[in-house]
Amino acid sequence: MPPFDRRVLLSSGLAAGAALATPASAASDAPVLFHQVFFWLKTPGAKADRDQLIAGLKALKGIEVIQQLHVGVPASTEKRDVVDNSYDVSELMVFKSVEDQKRYQDHPLHQKFVADCGHLWSKVVVYDSLSV
Repeated sequence: MPPFDRRVLLSSGLAAGAALATPASAASDAPVLFHQVFFWLKTPGAKADRDQLIAGLKALKGIEVIQQLHVGVPASTEKRDVVDNSYDVSELMVFKSVEDQKRYQDHPLHQKFVADCGHLWSKVVVYDSLSV
């Protein structure tokens, strides 16, 4: 039996680890659209309103063009001048294309969300960006 070569095992392990750590989207050169939305409630601190908005946002996952959906609230991170945690709820969606994001905007579930939850917020800020 040949002697054990640790270099082969190490290089195999590093290659396997790199493959696991690489997101599937990195395998494609196609740009990805990130749709980030920040909501300020009309009644800041109203738990029932916040919970209703969060539930409404999570229901949007039923729209087939949404690749990923994250709904969140401000984190208790270090206070710095560049951090804005004045919003109440945020969402981050990932789409394969600008066209898919447009389909999302026009989708009946999105229209229902706006009709059902629009009364809850006083301000909304949207940041759309394409991966480079």
